[in-house]
Amino acid sequence: MFQLIAGVFLASLAHAQHITNLINVTVPGKLPSQAHLDLLDAGIIGDPLYGFNEWNQFWVERSNWTYTSGPILGLNHGLGVESWLVFEGLDTFCEIKLCNHTVANVANQFRKYTFEVTDILPKCSGDLVLSLNFGSAPAIVLDIAATVGPEFQGRVYMRKEENDLGWDWSPQFAPAGPWRPAYVVQRAKKDPIFITNTAIDIFRQGQMPNLPPDQSKPFVFNASIDFFGIMPQGAEMHLRLVDSAGKTVKDTKLTDVYQSSETVTGSTIIYEDVDLWWPSGYGDQNLYTATVSVISDEFNKPAIVTRRVGFRTIVLNLEPVTEAQKAAGVGPGANWNFQINGHEMYAKGSNFIPPDVFWARINETTIRELFELAVVGRQNMLRVWSSGAYLPDWAYDLADEMGLLLWSEFQFSVAYFPTLPEFLAEYEAEVYYNSRRVNHHPSLALWAGGNELEYYIVLYYLDANPIRADYEKIFQEVIIKCVYANTHSISYIPSSTYHGYLSLDFDSVRPQVSRYLNTSGPDALYYDTDFYNYDGAQAFNYSSYPVGRFADEFGFPSMPSVHSWRDTIPEEALYLDSPYILHHNRHLGSGDTVMEQSAAGLAQVTDAVKYWYPLPDMKDQVANFSAWSWTTQVFQADYYASQIAFYRRGSGLSNRQLGSLYWQLNDVWVGPTWSSVEHSLRQKVVYYVAKDIYNPIIVHPFYDVDNNTLEIWVVSDLWDITSGEVTLKWMDWQGKTLDITSPAAVDSSNGQPLNVPFDIMPINATCVVRYPNLTSLFSNSTPASNALLSLSVKAGSHTHSSYFHPESLAGSAIQDPGLTLTVRSGSGGYSDVTQFKVTATKAVAAWVWLDHPSTVRGYFSQNGFWLDKGESRIVDFIVWDDFTQTGAWVDDVAVRSIWNNTLSE
Repeated sequence: MFQLIAGVFLASLAHAQHITNLINVTVPGKLPSQAHLDLLDAGIIGDPLYGFNEWNQFWVERSNWTYTSGPILGLNHGLGVESWLVFEGLDTFCEIKLCNHTVANVANQFRKYTFEVTDILPKCSGDLVLSLNFGSAPAIVLDIAATVGPEFQGRVYMRKEENDLGWDWSPQFAPAGPWRPAYVVQRAKKDPIFITNTAIDIFRQGQMPNLPPDQSKPFVFNASIDFFGIMPQGAEMHLRLVDSAGKTVKDTKLTDVYQSSETVTGSTIIYEDVDLWWPSGYGDQNLYTATVSVISDEFNKPAIVTRRVGFRTIVLNLEPVTEAQKAAGVGPGANWNFQINGHEMYAKGSNFIPPDVFWARINETTIRELFELAVVGRQNMLRVWSSGAYLPDWAYDLADEMGLLLWSEFQFSVAYFPTLPEFLAEYEAEVYYNSRRVNHHPSLALWAGGNELEYYIVLYYLDANPIRADYEKIFQEVIIKCVYANTHSISYIPSSTYHGYLSLDFDSVRPQVSRYLNTSGPDALYYDTDFYNYDGAQAFNYSSYPVGRFADEFGFPSMPSVHSWRDTIPEEALYLDSPYILHHNRHLGSGDTVMEQSAAGLAQVTDAVKYWYPLPDMKDQVANFSAWSWTTQVFQADYYASQIAFYRRGSGLSNRQLGSLYWQLNDVWVGPTWSSVEHSLRQKVVYYVAKDIYNPIIVHPFYDVDNNTLEIWVVSDLWDITSGEVTLKWMDWQGKTLDITSPAAVDSSNGQPLNVPFDIMPINATCVVRYPNLTSLFSNSTPASNALLSLSVKAGSHTHSSYFHPESLAGSAIQDPGLTLTVRSGSGGYSDVTQFKVTATKAVAAWVWLDHPSTVRGYFSQNGFWLDKGESRIVDFIVWDDFTQTGAWVDDVAVRSIWNNTLSE
């Protein structure tokens, strides 16, 4: 399915354009755009994401589409003028024609193309018209697969966003069109070169990728400029570096200038004092404006490129564990952690997927709001997953501003990719372009060859020599060569799941020799984990979680809110086994048909709810569906909190676990997925619970099911030794304090509550209380079903609280908490923040949830929390858009808790 493009096409075009397919559909178009979007604007199709439209509009993706410009006016056709067509992005198989002369045939969504058309312009008779003829990607790759050999429905035979052909959270639309800007460039003889790409590399003197640098060394500033035009011999390069206050820090000529026919490179050493850039939570995001000029007497003016840069080092440390680390309790093996400016850091965050199935309609506001949610949610890193698409420069600019590290991946995912010469050439051009394009951003944290590639090779093909050899050819020879040729500052790994390397040799054709399973100790001491378990009965069994050095994927799907469903399917279809719901679910189980498989996958989600929570059974169909959807979110949040706490606790254990990135932050459409933020950017319960468990210091209960042992741990990701106190209080659901015997190791002379002091080392964890036989604490007069353990920690300005219930909430004696909700301030239509007060007046409230209507967009400061009896919370709502324009939306904010699941109305 593809859309048309019209409006402003190239820099010199202002006339309407159209595209035509083989069944004679002709509509106006825009640029950038994709065929579905223009067909939607023209009323030819309805919203592709609504109902069954993915199926109903299958004809669009199976059609070929041609974008035709109006007459291109104002170009100079004379002698002595060079002309180029420049395309920032073409999706994907495209024949480019100018005046009916073929300029090129391209087949890579991820490249920038420049084509000289100087010789074509004089041959044009009549109007100067550009046409872009896009073929159907699904049809083309299946044809290629039939010739070369079928694999994964042909998706590996295209350099296109792989989830365009569907994923376990994504529909299949396979859009086509000029998805990024395009323009015409003309250059006269005395004009400066035209800059097409720039690689700015800022690194510590002597630094090499993948290795921790010497932080005492000065920074090196290296600028490498790609261009077209003629570069005179002896051209000079100049740098002007300005801080955010407008003060010039350095103004100098670059040295060691080297030039070729397409690239000029120079460098300088920054001896001046510069302020470091830090990720969110660790310091300020200090940024500088770097202006690089190429100067020659043969130019009528300099060629200038300006980039905003930051000074920092970010390294993925995969070096062997040192003797000093072993002495501190770290198990032998290899590190797997990020170091920012020489400091180990705990990476907290999630995985970022495309925010929409149509990239052409993604704008800065959407990305800014998603990044804002991540930073406000105490995340310091996003893994930009493949196979989506490479983020635009302005997205990295936003991450630079907001202090969000972006683990970035090349677009290869869990498959065996071809090594035919034409494919290798495409990989090299794509990686070379993109690695240079974004290298100057301080938010760029890592380049990974792709998603789960080593996992795939180890699981299926480790001993299959040709397949393993092809994997190593692509990811350990071709791609790594492109990265290492363009950066000293960024680490590279061939796969998101990676056991590290046995050796690192920068003079070798294959610099990293992968370890695979060649470990001298437990596997967990060498690798990062990727974990999914859809047996809901095992969700909170810590022995089922993987032990490793870093967790880069883990999760469980949940339903989006009823608000989002209402925008996507008819009201009468709002029930769990609705055909519409099953169609929008891509998490499949077993079955003979797709619908049977979808029902089985969705059953894993609802079965998990049945194990742990009281089940909604309301008379009203929509209200019951809404309650079920919300409760699947509660399970997801509960499960993620359990796993994140487990991984964070590993920072104080021998595996020295230093990162957790849950799957996934965002969504491409409305359906049951792993996201914490829905397609509309409405937040699920897990978003707020992850924010809570990502507090710098947390207190968390760990119940060992097998040994019937409860341990209370404090975890810190601070860089300083921290002292504080944990308070423990056993109570019943009515909020009454229980007489529970304290562990022998704890001084209980003061009775309940217990106050336990602690000291904790930097980025570490410590057990403060241990109950060796949990069930012995309870009796007929104090049953486990009516017992709760309230936990709180205070360490300096940091506080955190959590709860432990020895029985599942499905088996607990939960009570009506008597929740009240009042508006405290900011209810006016122009307020950016509205404040609410929620109170539990009658009993303990579990999973308190404030729900806002669709007449407002924004987010709460906290949500999905617990309240003691009589406790109140002040909750802010930060407003992005008030569609009522009066603040009237506050009247429709509702509050609920898990108690509401027991109600029939």
